[in-house]
Amino acid sequence: MAIAEDFTHFDAQGNARMVSVGDKPETQRTAVAAGRVLVNQKTFDLIRSGGVKKGDVLTVAQVAGIMGAKRTPDLIPMCHPILLTGVDLELTLNEADLAVEIQATTKCSGVTGVEMEALTAVTAAALTVYDMCKAVQRDMVISDIRLLKKTGGQSGDFARPETE
Repeated sequence: MAIAEDFTHFDAQGNARMVSVGDKPETQRTAVAAGRVLVNQKTFDLIRSGGVKKGDVLTVAQVAGIMGAKRTPDLIPMCHPILLTGVDLELTLNEADLAVEIQATTKCSGVTGVEMEALTAVTAAALTVYDMCKAVQRDMVISDIRLLKKTGGQSGDFARPETE
């Protein structure tokens, strides 16, 4: 089986290409992605108390995630620019796991999905948490970035079993 048959972003000769979406119907599309940043107790306490010198970690990371979603086609070469109709980012503190939990929901009405925008939002937020806390802790771990679910489009709906 040729590469072009397995992956839509390659032509018959194996060259990279941006998929044509011009003939696809416009539908309502949503995507939800999640991830986490694992920190130590000191970092967790500073985030919770607002004691990080660079400012309010969760608020800044939330804004960074929204900005990341909007800039996805500038970062991921084969992503189409799309008109997002909504980006929601939730950052919560999970004391049991000493983690900042991140969840992004992206929405659009269009001809291509918003999964990459949701994943980029989570990634940008996680990187921002790291950046804001690195003076206190350099061994933080960004992990579990994944698509939880998506709706709309030709390929139909998807839900990761953990979210059903």
